[in-house]
Amino acid sequence: MPALMTIPAAPFCAMAWFPAFSNLLLPMSGLLSDPWFYAAAIPAVILVGLSKGGFGGAVGFVGVPLMALIIPPVQAAAILLPILCLMDIVSVWTWWGVYDRKMLVDMMPGAVIGIGLGWLTAALVTEEMVRLIVGAVALVFVLRWIYLQFRHGADHAAEPNRFAAAFWGTVAGFTSFVAHVGGPPFQVYALPIRLDPKVLSGTAAIFFAATNALKLIPYFALGQFDTANLTASAVLMPLAPLSTIAGAWLVRRMRPEIFYPFTYATVAVVAVKLLWDSIVGLM
Repeated sequence: MPALMTIPAAPFCAMAWFPAFSNLLLPMSGLLSDPWFYAAAIPAVILVGLSKGGFGGAVGFVGVPLMALIIPPVQAAAILLPILCLMDIVSVWTWWGVYDRKMLVDMMPGAVIGIGLGWLTAALVTEEMVRLIVGAVALVFVLRWIYLQFRHGADHAAEPNRFAAAFWGTVAGFTSFVAHVGGPPFQVYALPIRLDPKVLSGTAAIFFAATNALKLIPYFALGQFDTANLTASAVLMPLAPLSTIAGAWLVRRMRPEIFYPFTYATVAVVAVKLLWDSIVGLM
């Protein structure tokens, strides 16, 4: 009597999704068969994807910390980077043609410099230090926004500033390189200008697509893309486009008077969490 065919349960059917990776899965068999890895990695990828689609703003920072509950933070960042690049492709496609050209022109040179600084100081700067700096900046940023709401009203918009854009672009590039935490510095500059939510999402999509693509070079040079990390990335990739499209769908249906307070609230949560993690890590 022929044996009954068994159907592998998701997400453990990685070899069924990626036949070409069958031989590569052997070095990761322990991690890929650990349900706690999926318990941390799947929510992490979904939250990052929603953020990439434009929903939740800086809340995508939780990707590395969530996965770091199970694996080392450096490995978590390396596993997430190829997934981020796929999300970026989907995000740019989703928001195609909707962006602010001036903001990109003003911020991208700084981002390139920030990535270079991150590469040069990779052995010196710890993730705890980056989280402390970004958390403090983001918290001051939110408190400043609350103050301006009382002083000028909810419709107050800042003027674009080339020097501020270059500075915050550099900070975003640096923090993005170290721990994929480029969202808060980007939003410190971008949110006060109060672009249409769809334009802001499209601009952020292009900015981080370019930033993450550039990061591939130093990550490869630093030896972060070994077989183990790339295989884990491949297993999680099916979640990337779905969560990114879901984030864009939500943004398209949010009014500015809801979008901006919600986004500032997520930045505040991010700031508190970053500060807490940094203090605990430095103690």
